[in-house]
Amino acid sequence: MPIPHIELDATLVRQALDEALTRFPQFAGFGPHLVGRPIYQGVAYQITWKVEPPAEVTGGWEFQNSAVKAYQRLSEGR
Repeated sequence: MPIPHIELDATLVRQALDEALTRFPQFAGFGPHLVGRPIYQGVAYQITWKVEPPAEVTGGWEFQNSAVKAYQRLSEGR
């Protein structure tokens, strides 16, 4: 059974991913998407992929952190 996700603001997700992809362009071709997963007290953010990047493409953790921080910053400004 798939883990449910929380709807995030699509415009802010796109902006956050665009910002992260400027720092980590090697992930652009893998179709990254930022989703929110419900947890006990809040939400956990995660990058999902259309195509999983191969192991030799490094920086995935940093890319995810960059996208999450950008989304959080952008959503606070609303």
